[in-house]
Amino acid sequence: MFAPHLVRGSAGYRRATLALFCAGFATFAMLYCVQPLLPLLAAHFRVSAASSSLALSLTTLSLALCLLVSGALAESWGRKPVMAAALGLAALLGMACALVDEWSSLLLLRALLGLALSGLPALAMAYVGEEFDPEALPAAMGLYIGGTALGGLLGRLLAGLLSDLGGWSWALGGIALLGLLALLLFLWLLPPSRHFSAQPLSLRGLLRNFILHLGNPRLRVLFALAFLLMGGFVALFNYVGFRLAAEPFNLSATVIGLLFTVYLLGIFSAGWAGRLVPRFGARQVLSGGIALMLLGVALCVGPWLGSVVVGLALFTLGFFAAHAVASGQVGAHAQGAKAQASALYLCAYYLGSSVVGYGGGYVWEHAGWLALLGVLAMLFVLAAVLVRRL
Repeated sequence: MFAPHLVRGSAGYRRATLALFCAGFATFAMLYCVQPLLPLLAAHFRVSAASSSLALSLTTLSLALCLLVSGALAESWGRKPVMAAALGLAALLGMACALVDEWSSLLLLRALLGLALSGLPALAMAYVGEEFDPEALPAAMGLYIGGTALGGLLGRLLAGLLSDLGGWSWALGGIALLGLLALLLFLWLLPPSRHFSAQPLSLRGLLRNFILHLGNPRLRVLFALAFLLMGGFVALFNYVGFRLAAEPFNLSATVIGLLFTVYLLGIFSAGWAGRLVPRFGARQVLSGGIALMLLGVALCVGPWLGSVVVGLALFTLGFFAAHAVASGQVGAHAQGAKAQASALYLCAYYLGSSVVGYGGGYVWEHAGWLALLGVLAMLFVLAAVLVRRL
């Protein structure tokens, strides 16, 4: 008997979107919670500032590299079981991070945490592509992306608050406990897959699926967009703090940290963009999101704090809108093996974060703020050109 898809407004739709929101929240909270703790980690473990950043960069690197493997395994093992196992293992590793007292042990656990988390993002995207009605898919993907935005924000803010109360170990342990709570809600709420068809686990089959996806011109465009948009997003937020700490702003680290609250706008824009796709089409909504990002970059040029804050807000609105739509289009255009297609998209996404994020630092150090904004603007113009090919 044919199993119906999840239709917007139904009880199954509400349960599934809330479950995926919780999963996205927990994933990004555990991933990014160390960012505000880096000075504390450097002082406690007596390492340099550059070395302390490995607590984050090793996690994102292992996540990017393992996405392709976890996405492939999920084509044989299923969606919900693998996502639940990934979330549970990541939460346990997060709690273990709070208990160690050796720097090498913490780095190892954080790298393993990235490996565990790799089993969730691509599978969540694949689940949405398979289980939701095509008309409901953009809105459902937008809610999931909104959860990741909230997780990225609250993971940073809560970690900072908990560290003031009890140190860095309390912060890591508290975020891990939130991950366990999210796991319980996820298991209770998410309906089992009804449109997943397991494939035999074979290396030849996995390579064939990757070749199939990379041979799809629409998917190639989406992978390139993931690289460009995420890379530019991370680069701007990495170095705007250096800009605002210098003349003529001279802002404190606390005030600069509050700028991450613009991530709240991402929760709105991700869901909003998903609802606009059925009316205007994915290409038009993607172009609008990129236009907002370009406008945001332009407003960050001047020496006025109000202009920079508004620029960051518009930039964030545009990024999460574009990312939500592009993510949903991967599931729509993949010809089978949707988890592997999503894994390729997210691998490009995190590689963009690493490559453009690091390259942006080189531009900032050697050519300054205006040159960095110019490079980012060129990346987004290229992204807009690629969107026209969808």
